[in-house]
Amino acid sequence: MIIRPKLNWFRLLFVWRGSVLPQLLPRLGLIFALSVAAIFMHDHMRRYPMGLGTPPFALVGIALAVFLGFRNSASYERWWEGRKLWGALLNTSRALGQQVLSLPEPRDPAQSRRFLAALGGLAHALRHQLRGTDALADLAPRLPPELHARVAAAKYRPALILVWLGEWVAQRRRENAIDGYALLAIEHNLNALSDVIGGCERIAATPLPFSYSVMIHRTIYLFCVLLPFGLVDGAGLLTPLFALLVAYAFMALEAIAAQIEDPFGVEENDLALNAICETIEIALHDMAADPAFVQPPQPSTITRDFILD
Repeated sequence: MIIRPKLNWFRLLFVWRGSVLPQLLPRLGLIFALSVAAIFMHDHMRRYPMGLGTPPFALVGIALAVFLGFRNSASYERWWEGRKLWGALLNTSRALGQQVLSLPEPRDPAQSRRFLAALGGLAHALRHQLRGTDALADLAPRLPPELHARVAAAKYRPALILVWLGEWVAQRRRENAIDGYALLAIEHNLNALSDVIGGCERIAATPLPFSYSVMIHRTIYLFCVLLPFGLVDGAGLLTPLFALLVAYAFMALEAIAAQIEDPFGVEENDLALNAICETIEIALHDMAADPAFVQPPQPSTITRDFILD
């Protein structure tokens, strides 16, 4: 995801990176060529009139706008739900960190550091699982060696880390370091982490119906290809301008919806999962007030989200 400061209205007109315009340029070039062809045929091939008139396009355009609005609403709902789940991951991680660091004495600082480091590693493991990438390099400095070996053999690595966190809590309970009330509170937050993992997996594994996306895609491109021949009678030499404006609006809305439908990817409008993972670790680091409890992210293993000034 691209993170940038808010731009004024004028600079926003010329933003290139982060918009979908670069990927649409070849398609818009095709619409421009068809518009020029429509003007030429209209002016020089009068025995074969190509003007289709605007009424059919007005009717189809209204219906297409309604369907496209629904498509974008469904995609944005998935994007926003994913953002809420990762916000819940941040809040729950902070709560768990506070509970572990507030355990009554005697408390082993080394054990607390292991818990907090694994808690930060869980976010990285979930990020990699959702993106289909290998998390082992990022997890190596964060997990105990025995846990890292278990995670390396697992398919659902965030869930296994969550199991280890539960085992850590159970061990502290056997040592009488956690009373019954604290145990219930910690278990509640562990269950909240499980809900976050399950919610993210549900979004990632359940895309919008493919046939619905194909239907809208085909209708948009058929509409945009025929549009210059419907505008040429009334717009004349301005046909390319109006055809490009309409085509850009419809094609861009579809492209944006396709991007944010999977909010956990690495496209420019997807969620900034790298930044959220680092925020979680920084929060735990500040709470622990111990610079040694987790190693800083390595540039060779973590690709930062785009940040534009």
